[in-house]
Amino acid sequence: MEIIRFSSIRPEPWRNGGGVTREIARHPRGASDGSWDWRVSIAEVGKAGDFSAFPGMERVISVIDGELLVLTVDGEEHAMERYRPFRFSGDAATSSALPTGDIRDLNVIARRGAFKGYLSILELSKKRAHPVFEGQLAILLEGKASVAEGSGEGSGGEPVELGRYDAVVGSDDPSPELLGRGFVAIVSLDPADPAES
Repeated sequence: MEIIRFSSIRPEPWRNGGGVTREIARHPRGASDGSWDWRVSIAEVGKAGDFSAFPGMERVISVIDGELLVLTVDGEEHAMERYRPFRFSGDAATSSALPTGDIRDLNVIARRGAFKGYLSILELSKKRAHPVFEGQLAILLEGKASVAEGSGEGSGGEPVELGRYDAVVGSDDPSPELLGRGFVAIVSLDPADPAES
């Protein structure tokens, strides 16, 4: 079972000085900047301004801390409330406004034609475990939760407590299972269907 501790991730400043980003995961792992096929990160946005372009990529973004982010994508304005994922092209000219102050957002960026990224926000339950499958990351957004190896071959470890923004890497046998109270982001990265590219 693999857990990525948010506290161990080094913040990287944006090129425009408007915030910092912490990269949770990328594929392939050792790729230099820009040569990856997908990346999952959490950004702290402290200043309105332009977003970096990611040509050939598709982005899904959600506010995870703070109230509101207003994105202008190719001239069209989109008001993004917390926990409402929004998909847009990395090629688009994109700028942001922060009408209610600083925010944090969760970013899923995938290379078009190679992977398709999905982001959903779920409420956890203490009674029913939520499995994290191969090709998924689960990120604790708020609340209190633990993760344990689910039923399957080689399962049976003690539950491990998660901190805020810690990520659990999914697997299929056994799948890690989350229990607790709060909200979790489930990021899925699926190989793209060649017919769609």
